[in-house]
Amino acid sequence: MSVDAQPPARVRNAASWLINMVSAHSHRLVGDGFAAAGARGYHYRLLAALDEYGPSSQATLGRHTGIDRSDVVAALNELAEKKLVERAPDPSDRRRNIITLTPDGARHLAKLDDVLAGIQDDLLEPLDPSERAQLTALLTKLADHHAKRSRL
Repeated sequence: MSVDAQPPARVRNAASWLINMVSAHSHRLVGDGFAAAGARGYHYRLLAALDEYGPSSQATLGRHTGIDRSDVVAALNELAEKKLVERAPDPSDRRRNIITLTPDGARHLAKLDDVLAGIQDDLLEPLDPSERAQLTALLTKLADHHAKRSRL
């Protein structure tokens, strides 16, 4: 939407429309920021999950990140090629692999954390720190509520 565009008030004042507009902008910022760092959003989510939860199977990583199994495999192939993760057969079940974050992967994740922090600053620039915290808390509340409802 161009800067000059002015949708009708009933649209402009609809939370769903506003969330969608900000989400689209956020998606562009994240995509561009990660691309400049040689990564994609899937890479960040997988590296962050490995850092937080430790070595995991591909299926477990998919569940932790909400990434489809085939996309997990493709993204892990890219990360393994860059030596950011290692795959090893699971000693308790040779049919599956255990994925481990490498030291290079941990360094890359730290770089992506910095990229994401910059993106957050850009996205939330007009808000003061308390407004940023309030917005994040409200969005978390909405996301948690709808995640619970979708599991029912």
